[in-house]
Amino acid sequence: MIEYENLRKLNEPFHAEYERCFREVLESGWYILGKGVAAFEDSFARYNQSTHCVGVASGLDALVLSLRCFGFEPGSEVILPSNTYIATILSVLQLGLQPVLVEPDAATYNLDPARIEQHLTSRTVAIVVVHLYGKCCQMDRILATATKHGLRVIEDCAQAHGATFQGTKAGNFGDFGAFSFYPTKNLGALGDAGAVTTAHDQWAAQLRVLRNYGSTVKYYNEAVGYNSRLDEVQAVFLSVKLPWLDAINAHKRNLAALYLQGLKADFVKPVVHPDYYDVYHIFNVRHPDRDRLKQYLLQHHIKTEIHYPVPPHQQKAMRGILHATDFPISEEIHRTTLSLPISYYHTSDDIAQVIEVMNRF
Repeated sequence: MIEYENLRKLNEPFHAEYERCFREVLESGWYILGKGVAAFEDSFARYNQSTHCVGVASGLDALVLSLRCFGFEPGSEVILPSNTYIATILSVLQLGLQPVLVEPDAATYNLDPARIEQHLTSRTVAIVVVHLYGKCCQMDRILATATKHGLRVIEDCAQAHGATFQGTKAGNFGDFGAFSFYPTKNLGALGDAGAVTTAHDQWAAQLRVLRNYGSTVKYYNEAVGYNSRLDEVQAVFLSVKLPWLDAINAHKRNLAALYLQGLKADFVKPVVHPDYYDVYHIFNVRHPDRDRLKQYLLQHHIKTEIHYPVPPHQQKAMRGILHATDFPISEEIHRTTLSLPISYYHTSDDIAQVIEVMNRF
């Protein structure tokens, strides 16, 4: 059986270092916002070529706290892609803001810059871009629109660790870059974890206050904050894996190249362009008979996933919340997309087998 993902196998090369670092944290007696968190924040900021990195509890919290820093009025509108994971939309709703969904580019699956302006109103305050599947958005055009209309920009980088557009890494285009280190990510922890990158000193300081009950001095609270601190144990695990992130990305790119070259034209494959360094957190194809293809692969001992089976505007949780519910491009993507195995532990032989079976479908 070729599994879609196996977290034990994925993390096996790091087990010895994980155990050593865990013992150090255990014996230190300091388990919250200690040296491990500070070290990872410094290392990830340097890796990502960002000025600041602030560790938080999850990718969702990274988005929520970033939006919170702006102090937008309740009911203000935020532009989002219509085919994102639900967490992006939840971050807007949790602050009393109104999500305004915009269709993606049908080729890249990322927010279509050409469609943004037609959705702007006097209440629009920000754009949240999502670098879906490990491909950056077309940030030059999006930033031009944001600058023209005085909008803030937040990047959802949950799937784009190390991805670049025109040589700049994800998380350095907007006011904030929100990262998730969920275990399946290219840089994954062993539990929930997240971080925010920013070039702004004052916002980095504000994030550190907000994540810790609104406090910089214990028992003295200067803001209405959250309990959203990157766990010390997860931070040291991430520090173990971070030096391997480029190798992980390179391996996934090599596997992606096999798919791109070997799969027949029946499948809609990811587009490749020299402006983008894609890190393939997910390698998706599209096919009009997706469900039968998925079952066919399973019958041949190949597991796949669907990212994602239901578009956000059709989720029960979104009923009565969104102003518009007509998103045909998003619906087509969700109806036809299939994610293929592309983990750090998968081999070229694994991918060759997947290709061989798919080309017989």
